[in-house]
Amino acid sequence: MITIAILNNATIPLGCDFNALVQALQVYLNQHFLPVWSQVGPVKLMTEKAPGAWVMEFLDDADVEGAEGYHDVESNLPHAKVFVRTTQQVGDLISVTASHELAEMLVDPTANLWVNAPDGTQWAYETADAVEENAFHVNGIPMSDFVYPAYFQPFRDGVQFDHLKLITRPFEILRGGYSTIRDPHTGEVKEIFGSPEKRARFAKEDRRDHRSTWRRDY
Repeated sequence: MITIAILNNATIPLGCDFNALVQALQVYLNQHFLPVWSQVGPVKLMTEKAPGAWVMEFLDDADVEGAEGYHDVESNLPHAKVFVRTTQQVGDLISVTASHELAEMLVDPTANLWVNAPDGTQWAYETADAVEENAFHVNGIPMSDFVYPAYFQPFRDGVQFDHLKLITRPFEILRGGYSTIRDPHTGEVKEIFGSPEKRARFAKEDRRDHRSTWRRDY
């Protein structure tokens, strides 16, 4: 079983009760995410540190300008950060950012997995980026949409590709989403976007040390 310590080290209100948020995240995993991504295995969330536990922490301000959240590895364990003030300043919800980072950390904890796309590029194995501005409620708290494994399988047709059934084909990006892709021949890494508006919003963020640049070393 994977254990994850959810730590509230922010002084700014999260926009919802912290304990209620943790409970909703556990339901999000148990009832929605893990039945689809069953290879992850059972996950237990807790609100205090424990030996060997992964970490997701809420902090007031981004440690890289403009980032709402990201996940990487610290002290040899997966570690996600959610930045409260930064998220709220752009009008996004803490619960959506938190569920986004939680889902992606579980599927690709070291942020180094890529998938071959039909056009020869490689796509980052991220479960929420392509649908990141879409959400649904769990226990009355908004949670991030996420893609299903079939999303990364180009031979799939007529199956469900994301939880909200908005994606219609593999490797599709919704208007509010994006993906990080790599040219396997040159090693060039870049982002592609579901709309010009998303590109403009993304450009306002400093993504240094964000998950999209963390991958560049692999």
